Amino acid sequence: MTDYAAGLDRALQALHDEGRYRTFIDIERRRGQFPHAVWTRPDGSEKDITVWCGNDYLGMGQQPVVLAAMHEALDATGAGSGGTRNISGTTVYHKALEAELADLHGKEAALVFTSAYIANDATLSTLPKLFPGLIIYSDALNHASMIEGVRRNGGAKRVFRHNDVAHLRELLAADDPAAPKLIAFESIYSMDGDFGPIAAICDLAEEFGALTYIDEVHAVGMYGRRGAGVAERDGLMHRIDIINGTLAKAYGVMGGYIAASAKMCDAVRSYAPGFIFTTSLTPSIAAGAAASVRHLKTDQALRDLHQERAAVLKLRLRGLGLPIIDHGSHIVPVHVGDPVKCKMISDRLLSDHGIYVQPINFPTVPRGTERLRFTPSPVHSPRMIDGLIHAMDNLWSHCALNRAKAVG
Repeated sequence: MTDYAAGLDRALQALHDEGRYRTFIDIERRRGQFPHAVWTRPDGSEKDITVWCGNDYLGMGQQPVVLAAMHEALDATGAGSGGTRNISGTTVYHKALEAELADLHGKEAALVFTSAYIANDATLSTLPKLFPGLIIYSDALNHASMIEGVRRNGGAKRVFRHNDVAHLRELLAADDPAAPKLIAFESIYSMDGDFGPIAAICDLAEEFGALTYIDEVHAVGMYGRRGAGVAERDGLMHRIDIINGTLAKAYGVMGGYIAASAKMCDAVRSYAPGFIFTTSLTPSIAAGAAASVRHLKTDQALRDLHQERAAVLKLRLRGLGLPIIDHGSHIVPVHVGDPVKCKMISDRLLSDHGIYVQPINFPTVPRGTERLRFTPSPVHSPRMIDGLIHAMDNLWSHCALNRAKAVG
């Protein structure tokens, strides 16, 4: 008989042997004190820490306007939504949130999902049902949710080299001109922090008659005049057919969405199992997300401070000779290149300096490119940056890692 327990042991031990076994860090954020948090150690003791790897990029999870909206909705309606969107789970809060998102992106409609992962997976796996024979052209470094959605849809797919517009053109030109086509890509790729060539891809889409699908999850709230993302910043939103975004990063709450034409949203909601059979977001979350989106449409000062903090951190790390990857976005990866040392630095930052940043290892990034990925926010003070720089300087020397110029 099969020894299933032994199989699990082998699988887990393989992760330990490669230095990429992942451990949950038990932290508790305290309202109004982010990025400070409390870490509960394995022995039950507590330690004050500073979170440097969170996706609450702007600290909106602590914003009083967001919390007030959530409290109001909770007191008015209770905890859960009570059902799927089709069966009793559509409330005034969900409709208001979708209206805010459609307005944000200059689209006719928006459709809210329980996460941006589900939004990507459900939409991309459903599109071939709407357009038989659809060919999807996907950037090689797209999010796992996009890859999964494309893989599951049963249609034809083409993977083009990351940000390689010439390769994308070759693939488009090789296929039947009459076949329906869609190009799926991102505005900011989170592991390196580089930008997608939006304008060039839109040009190709128009030339070859393809739809465009952009993932803006690491950009919404933070880029553009109203926080609609890089496509808004670059004046290109009107050239994008489907925009995917998240409510769980810069907006500080939970959920994901697409924004598109009214017909596109209607068709996706009518055909996508990931939408049809999922209980809708709680009204309190929908209310908080709508308040966050509404607030960030006008808070340019917060966006400016965010970019300033990221620029300062990159400048300070570069001054130490650390190999940062800098493509001009708010994401600050530091290349380590060794899974064991990457985890060692992460562990020591937490235990010795109260600095929490998770190691990024394979399969999230290729082997040999292991890194620490810092996400500075407007609420990371200059003093916090000083502490991080001092700790990184010491640990880099302790691990005998090379100091190099910035890469990217």
